Amino acid sequence: AGLVELALAKFGAVALAPVVLGAVGFTSAGITAGSYAAGMMSSAAIANGGATAAGGVVAVLQSAGAAGLSITTKAIVAGAGASVGGAATRFLKKFF
Repeated sequence: AGLVELALAKFGAVALAPVVLGAVGFTSAGITAGSYAAGMMSSAAIANGGATAAGGVVAVLQSAGAAGLSITTKAIVAGAGASVGGAATRFLKKFF
């Protein structure tokens, strides 16, 4: 993948992360009842004896959904976006 494709993938991942978090139920008002996020929270609570772990996946995603992405989270999301974007570009180049 070229540098332009990687840059677009990074930007897209960071720009879309808040939208995706909200769509699955991690919002500024809390976890939306009946959402995918609520299912994750329920599973985490059952696995942890009735509470969700501080610093766990659900807690981090809810924090990002409520307050936006921290610099560290943006870097992680950008790296993941670049990886996915690069892999998708290589895959598509095989056919086009």
